[in-house]
Amino acid sequence: MAEYIAPIKRLIEEFRKLPGVGAKTAVRYAFATLALEEHELEQFADAIIGAKRDVHTCPVCCGLTASEGKCEICSDEYRDPSLICVVESPKDIMVMEKVRSYRGTYHVLGGVLSPIDNISADDLNVKELIARAEQGGIREVIVATNPTPSGDTTAAYLARILEPYNIEVSRLAYGIPVGGDIEYADEVTLHRAMEGRKYFGN
Repeated sequence: MAEYIAPIKRLIEEFRKLPGVGAKTAVRYAFATLALEEHELEQFADAIIGAKRDVHTCPVCCGLTASEGKCEICSDEYRDPSLICVVESPKDIMVMEKVRSYRGTYHVLGGVLSPIDNISADDLNVKELIARAEQGGIREVIVATNPTPSGDTTAAYLARILEPYNIEVSRLAYGIPVGGDIEYADEVTLHRAMEGRKYFGN
């Protein structure tokens, strides 16, 4: 990118650090940023810094919250705490919330098991899930990891480690395309996947 002057080149390089942003997109973002008024840039920068500063991890579900304590879902007395839907990332909670018939809680793993990428159970929020199981009162854990080999392996692993706690463990049905991401699933697909989930051991 030698054709760009140093400040623009640096801005482009920063945008390229974002996932899914290639060279051409980074260039568009950089020049779009330069076209903003100074007060708009200040608002943009403040939003980024504010989100980083004010967003915290929920001590219960490991999801995101703007409060110091539990997130809104874990604090909601109308939610069913005996039902936990396990997802890979915090953004999956927002997607799953499209299924308005689901009134349980969540647990964010922070990824999936992947020996190739050296990601083991110790790198995920598995201990936190076990701690919730040990507290008792959980009747079912729905594993909503993506339908990929790593997602399936993670689901089977969770079913095995939760077995001693007499918790029914289910997996979302394949209403979601194999190899696809929950993030991009529509509401109807998510609803059918939730309704048609299968149970381990059955």
